Amino acid sequence: MAFVELIPLSRCRIGGGTFIPCDMLELAVFRFTDPDRVIVLDNACPHANGNLSGGAVHDGLVRCPWHSWEFNLDSGQCTHSDKARVRRYAAQNRNGVVWADIPKKSAPQP
Repeated sequence: MAFVELIPLSRCRIGGGTFIPCDMLELAVFRFTDPDRVIVLDNACPHANGNLSGGAVHDGLVRCPWHSWEFNLDSGQCTHSDKARVRRYAAQNRNGVVWADIPKKSAPQP
């Protein structure tokens, strides 16, 4: 794994998710301002592949828009099942650009 440039921070929704297609991955980038941080998760809900970047965000959770499964943004753990989780990637804001530690074979599409 290696840090890869994903998207300008200015293109990320504040307090919500932004979908980022990658070569081998589909990611959801969540941007927050209090405190200032970004979180990167796999975009697909493990229950039925719902689009997590389109889900509602509240109290540190994202709710899948398809069947309302919720995932902790800090851990990726589902609140409905100990067995369900989404992968979380280390992420950074570097000079107004979101970078994430993802597999080397994956790269953002232009």
